[in-house]
Amino acid sequence: MTADSVSPLPRSSAPREAPAAVAAMVRLIRDSWAKSEPYIAEISQFFYGMLFTLAPTTRDFFPINMEIQRGRLVRALVHIVQMVDRPDDLAPFLRQLGRDHRKFGVVPRHYEAVGTALLASLKNHLGPEWTPEVERAWAEAFTIVARAMQDAAAADTNPPSWQATVVEHRRLTWDLALVRLLPDQPVPYLPGQYVSVEVPQRPRLWRYLSPANAPREDGGIEFHVRAIDGGWVSRAIVSHTQPGDVWRLGPPLGRMTVDRETSRGVLMVAGGTGVAPLRAILDHLALWGENPKTYLFYGGPSREDLYDLDELRALASTNPWLTVTPVVERGGDVPGYEQGTLAEAVTRYGAWPGHDILVSGSPAMIRATVSRMLVAGSALDQIQYDPFTID
Repeated sequence: MTADSVSPLPRSSAPREAPAAVAAMVRLIRDSWAKSEPYIAEISQFFYGMLFTLAPTTRDFFPINMEIQRGRLVRALVHIVQMVDRPDDLAPFLRQLGRDHRKFGVVPRHYEAVGTALLASLKNHLGPEWTPEVERAWAEAFTIVARAMQDAAAADTNPPSWQATVVEHRRLTWDLALVRLLPDQPVPYLPGQYVSVEVPQRPRLWRYLSPANAPREDGGIEFHVRAIDGGWVSRAIVSHTQPGDVWRLGPPLGRMTVDRETSRGVLMVAGGTGVAPLRAILDHLALWGENPKTYLFYGGPSREDLYDLDELRALASTNPWLTVTPVVERGGDVPGYEQGTLAEAVTRYGAWPGHDILVSGSPAMIRATVSRMLVAGSALDQIQYDPFTID
C-alpha cells in the first residue's frame, strides 16, 4: 500500500445493498475507528514501526523523510476498508489500485504485513474496546481488500511502470508549468484518467497528475502542474524540472469519461489545473465532427488563473458542439465571464437533467460543486469525479 492511496467516492445513487453480515462488519469497523481517530499520529507511528519490523523491504516504498507521511496511509487504508459494503464503487477502484502497486514490487507477504501492522496498531490504542468481534471485522474486511488488489495485480500484463523523458518544461505563470514527456513506450491511459508520477528531485514521493491530452501516436503526454504551498513534489516540478529528466509513471487510474455514442449532453466543470483531464477528453472528442453538446465551465479566483482559456476558446471556435464559459470569483463584471464560484455559476442554469456531469479540480472545489448541484436537483448518478491527493 502506497503513501498516496486515493480515496474513491460514490458514483452510483443506488449501490447494491450490502448483506446484513457485511453491514454489521462495517458498523463495527466505523464505530471502532471513530474511537481511534483522535490518536491517528500515535497509531501511524506504531503502524510504520510494526510494518518495517515485519517486512523491512517495505521501507523502500516510502520517502526518506517519514514526517511527510503523517497519517496519510493509515487514513487511506481505513477509508478503503470502510467501503467493503459498497462493492460497486470499491471493486473497480481496488482493481486499479492493485495494478498501481506493482510499481513498488509489492508481493502477497507485503499485504499480510500491512494488515497485521494495521490491526496491531488499532489494538494497541483501543485496549478493551478491541473485542474479538471488532478484530474479526477488521481482519475480514482487510482480507477482502487485499485479495481484490492481489488478483488484479496478478492478472495485469502491462509493465509495472513506465519511464518517460521530459522533452519540454515551460513556465506558464510563476507557479504553473507545462511539462511534456515522451515515455519509453506508450502508456495505455484513456482520456480523463490520471497516473502517479515520481520525479528525480523527489524520489519515492509519488503524486497523481492528469494528462492534458488524449493519447498520441508518439505516446507523448502533457501535464499542467501548479506549485502548491508546502507541496514538495509540485514545487520541485515547477521550479526544478529540466528537459532530459527521467520520470516514472504508474498505471492509469480513474473512471471519468464521456461516451459520445450514448451521451445526450455533457457538462464539464473545471477549476484551475483540474481542466487537464477534461481537456484530454475534449482533445479526444475533437477527432469527430459530431459529438454530444458539451458545456465547459472553467473557473478560478481571477482571470489570470484561467491559463488555458485561449486554447479552449480556439478549440470551441472549430467545434460547434463545444461551448466554453469562463468563471471568475473576483475582478468585477467582465463581458463573457460568469461571476462567482463554479458551484454558483453552473447551478444558475438548474439541475442539468439528461447531462453527464464531470467535475474536476481541488478536493474542496469538487465537494462544493457536487454538493450544490445535488441541492439544485442533479442526480448523483449523473456526476463523475475522481478525487485524489494533489500533493
